[in-house]
Amino acid sequence: MLYWFYRSGNLMNFFLRRRIRRAGIALLVMGILLSFLAGGRDPRRADAPGQLLGFGFALGVMALLSLPLRRARVRITRQLPEHATAGEPVRLTYHLTNLSRFTLHHAALVETPPDPRPSRAQFAIAREPGGEKRNAFDRVFAYHCWMWLCEIRILFDADESTRPLLLRRGASTTVTATIVPRRRGLIVLDDLRLLLPDPLGFYQRCLRTATPASTLAVLPARYPLPPFELPGSARFQAGGDAASRQTGPSGEFVALRDYQPGDPMRLIHWKSWARTGKPVVMELEDTFYPRHGLILDTFPEAGDEALFEAAVSVAASFVSAIDTHESLIDLMFISGREQVVTAGRGTGRAETLLEVLAGVESSPHPQFDSLRKLVLRHAEDLAGCLAVFAGWSPKRAELLARIHAAGISIAAIVVCEEEIPASVPGVRFVRRTQLGPDLMKLPPRF
Repeated sequence: MLYWFYRSGNLMNFFLRRRIRRAGIALLVMGILLSFLAGGRDPRRADAPGQLLGFGFALGVMALLSLPLRRARVRITRQLPEHATAGEPVRLTYHLTNLSRFTLHHAALVETPPDPRPSRAQFAIAREPGGEKRNAFDRVFAYHCWMWLCEIRILFDADESTRPLLLRRGASTTVTATIVPRRRGLIVLDDLRLLLPDPLGFYQRCLRTATPASTLAVLPARYPLPPFELPGSARFQAGGDAASRQTGPSGEFVALRDYQPGDPMRLIHWKSWARTGKPVVMELEDTFYPRHGLILDTFPEAGDEALFEAAVSVAASFVSAIDTHESLIDLMFISGREQVVTAGRGTGRAETLLEVLAGVESSPHPQFDSLRKLVLRHAEDLAGCLAVFAGWSPKRAELLARIHAAGISIAAIVVCEEEIPASVPGVRFVRRTQLGPDLMKLPPRF
């Protein structure tokens, strides 16, 4: 019964908020106040409160009766940016064409997020953080739990288009609107509404358009970092090879040699070809770049989902800050299966890692041993590792110790709540609620 009541009330609230404008709310409040002022008086007296109440009622009825006359038929195409970032406004562009016989005026566009109402099963098993501290009435009726569930399920906040539309018959125009994604991941935009206010501005029609659905990739929130040097960045293997794989010849000139199938055109030495009559290429010294491992902890404990989201943001911040033109990054994590994604010079863009982080999900069961084996399989290629943990525990400390014992330089950043644990060698703690300031205090060397 509670679920049905809350679900119906939420639907009614959405319906009214989309169709009653601020002026309409002011008119309703004024009507209530005037009703109190005019109450108990002789209705035959033409006093000011009664006259104002009647005038406001007449305006409200006229506005409601004019709503069915507000019609529109438009063709809209939506243009999205390549990426968005959680918590930052993103501008969407719309191309509109008026297909009706009349001029479209004083209209606006707004995106509608997916229905945030939970299912009955989700409401039945949900536990609001801190809900055990509420009084018995709140715990029985679970209204705060319902509101919390709806709030965390809202994908984005949307504003109306920047300027009112004024479009003649058959004309086209371009308008923009802004949305603010609340979390990382993929957002499907499939409910674009056309708002048509009445002439008095009290109410508005909310028409769903036939605009094709679009998908927007939302990258994790990122924070500025101070200059830093990753662990093991100066380690070289025997023979002068950096602890990385070759990314191609781009060093100093060594010699000339005959052309071989597959040699790039940019290495052809044209003067020697003209002199000898056969293709000759330049041979360059092979250049190697350090390869770093970025380990993401996807095993948050129950109730630590916020720590996991913060850990993803920390990993994304390092991905954005590391110079991938001069190094390689192996992002390692377990999400259903072992995954290693590489980006850097000659292999891929850093945006590839950010897109992977945008969709990474936590694992229901800790698999620290599998994560350790995954890192050790790539030990020969890695100059060092940086681990990002969602919380601190003995199992995480054991993981660091066993990777370090295998001869890999490793450091860790641990996202925790307000209380920072005691200092641990090679581990830096940052508070979830003070993530930006704490990251800026990181030392240049881990």
